[in-house]
Amino acid sequence: MRKYKNPILCGFKPDPSICRVGEDFYLVTSSFEFFPGVPLYHSRNLSDWTQVGFCLDSEKKLNLQNCKASGGIYAPVIRYHEGTFFMTTTNVSDKGNLIVYTTDPKDGWSDPQWVDQGGIDPSLFFDEDGKVYYTTTGNLEDGTSMIQMCEIDPFTGTKLSSSRVINFGCNDKYPEGPHIYKKDGSYYLLLAEGGTEYGHMVTIQRADTPWGPYEPCPHNPILTHRDDSRGEICCTGHGDLIEDQNGNWWMVCLGVRPIQGEYGNLMLHHLGRESFLAPVLWTEDGWPIVGENGKISLCMEGELPGEGAADLNQKMIFRDDFSTENFDLAYNFLRNPDLSRYIRDTEQKCLILRGTVLH
Repeated sequence: MRKYKNPILCGFKPDPSICRVGEDFYLVTSSFEFFPGVPLYHSRNLSDWTQVGFCLDSEKKLNLQNCKASGGIYAPVIRYHEGTFFMTTTNVSDKGNLIVYTTDPKDGWSDPQWVDQGGIDPSLFFDEDGKVYYTTTGNLEDGTSMIQMCEIDPFTGTKLSSSRVINFGCNDKYPEGPHIYKKDGSYYLLLAEGGTEYGHMVTIQRADTPWGPYEPCPHNPILTHRDDSRGEICCTGHGDLIEDQNGNWWMVCLGVRPIQGEYGNLMLHHLGRESFLAPVLWTEDGWPIVGENGKISLCMEGELPGEGAADLNQKMIFRDDFSTENFDLAYNFLRNPDLSRYIRDTEQKCLILRGTVLH
């Protein structure tokens, strides 16, 4: 057992999704109205992460020209299948749901393949029989929230079946973030429910087929801090499960750290939603126990698949003296930038910003 610190990614790193390739782990988060979109991180131990690029790094892949605040890219999902990485997400300020793919993230990602299915929070599930399923949120004509699914070709975004309603959540509001997994012959549907604020939670159900019907876990929600009197972490939800190379299971999820006030924690936070990690155990009857009976802490223990950092209070340090032509991965721009107005004077080691005229 080794100690690690939460959050594993600090400050505006919401909606984490994770996949594994051998002993390597890759994680993506939402990016909303910021460009480039969908930052990609790599780790060998699940606790220490290094950014290695972006999945949507050109205007052709990410159109944010008319994006409003909190628009743009919502809740990406990353999956790896038979040598190829797939990332699916929603650009709510453009054409909706899309898929990009690559055999090596260092070589860049494909152009977006747009998917003719509405809703947000898309996810991919690759079944053992070769079928690929695409899940998103949705609404019935009367406004009822639901989860819908179709079969899909992930390389083209072409639907191979009609979209069908598969679930309405576990009797709470706003079922979102659907992920399907297969374990020990059963299909599990993981959901985020309760809204992405202080009532946020993670629930799980299982079925004999991907289409359901799904049976809810008897101890749902499997993760929530809505009734945690400690208050050091709030709003936990939007989880994604992963099995490491040693057979241990984990969940990444979002959460916030409230501001410390004079008389205790305030229901306010200024670092945004961040990414957290929790160990997962499975009961004899096949249901997951997340973290500390559905709670997580700022300092936790688990059988990390690799050595963790010795300093639990490590901080990322970023410095740019403008001596090179390129912008570092640490830079983000509000919507699509006009880089001709960002002039890096490498001789003087300074950055010159030329303003624009608004009409």
